[in-house]
Amino acid sequence: MPSNNRNNDILIGGGGIGGLAAALALAQAGISSTVFEQAREFGEIGAGIQLAPNAFQALDSLGVRDGILDDAVFIDGLIMMDLVSDEVVADIPVKEDFRARFGNPYAVIHRHDLLDSLLEGCRSNEHVRLIAGTRIVDFRQTDQRVIAIAGSGDRYEGAALVGADGLRSNIRERIIGDGEPAVSGHVSYHAVLPVDDMPEELRWNAATLWGGPNTHLVHYPLRSFELFNIVITFHRKSEEYGVMNEAGSRDEVMEYFAGFAERPLRILEKPKEWRRWSLCYRDPVENWTSGRATLLGDAAHPMLQYFAQGAAMALEDAVCLARSVAAADGDLAAGFLAYQDQRLVRTGRVALAAMMLGHFFHASGGARLVRNGTFQKRTPEAFYDGLAWLYDGPDQ
Repeated sequence: MPSNNRNNDILIGGGGIGGLAAALALAQAGISSTVFEQAREFGEIGAGIQLAPNAFQALDSLGVRDGILDDAVFIDGLIMMDLVSDEVVADIPVKEDFRARFGNPYAVIHRHDLLDSLLEGCRSNEHVRLIAGTRIVDFRQTDQRVIAIAGSGDRYEGAALVGADGLRSNIRERIIGDGEPAVSGHVSYHAVLPVDDMPEELRWNAATLWGGPNTHLVHYPLRSFELFNIVITFHRKSEEYGVMNEAGSRDEVMEYFAGFAERPLRILEKPKEWRRWSLCYRDPVENWTSGRATLLGDAAHPMLQYFAQGAAMALEDAVCLARSVAAADGDLAAGFLAYQDQRLVRTGRVALAAMMLGHFFHASGGARLVRNGTFQKRTPEAFYDGLAWLYDGPDQ
């Protein structure tokens, strides 16, 4: 049973997917935590998210799989189309044979639905305390304690601190001190369409990506086919600064996608509102832990979205963190280092692979023809073998 005195909690800065998953994983090990969310309410920005088999492994460990099953759409395939020629580049079925190979399905879900499942699990567990409207901006530590300092000046004492505060993490800056993330020059636009607005011939039960020179378009269904998630990405022709969740311009969208195949362009004409992000990244680092403080998710290893693995890596982090802390027998600094040792190479590999995959999606000229010709000959089993390092999960 947790003590009424919360001074021995592990403090978690950040109440997104990674922070809540960490709290839930620790709670299942009987370890109490306090989660601080800077927004007034716990919630997620964005719309769709993809859940590969390795994400389901983590959700099983967190005990929230059943809630996810209720809200997710289980797609039939992962499809890549050529944005120039409107031809199929790759069609990877993710039904029975895929599930048998990896032991789990592939699904898509609204970010709010995933977060709500984690939030419900945390709220129903006495080991978790949730505090909204509080941003952790700094911390101090001794050999035995951590003091987390909020933007308001309030101080919170705990046994340790986990920074799950995202791409521009204050806790990361205190541990690593590497400043602002790098701006990639890639811009991403997001929109959600009611299913009736989606061109009927493209209402596929698939996570579909149309790749073209310096651009791509992604679409897939959400919430029992009530909605379609639309994401476009392009390399901006002029310098791009790090902006997040600003209003997007339909004219900019059509400018960068003009001249491509007719079918995907029909999608881009439909959204009445776009939200716009600059894509930022960081190169993998050798260390993200300092004594009783460590990082998790995007705070530790932010990655470009091309592998659709950011949330899955945070979920895996959470499970690994809790196991490492529980095995450390009270030595939290040692537990954090054990967690980092298990996660650093895998998350770094995914981050670097995502960068390379972006080049693959956005190929032009002869590289585009090589991409298409190579992958059009690949069998589903060959695709499965190529993805096994990722989808088999961290323990394989």
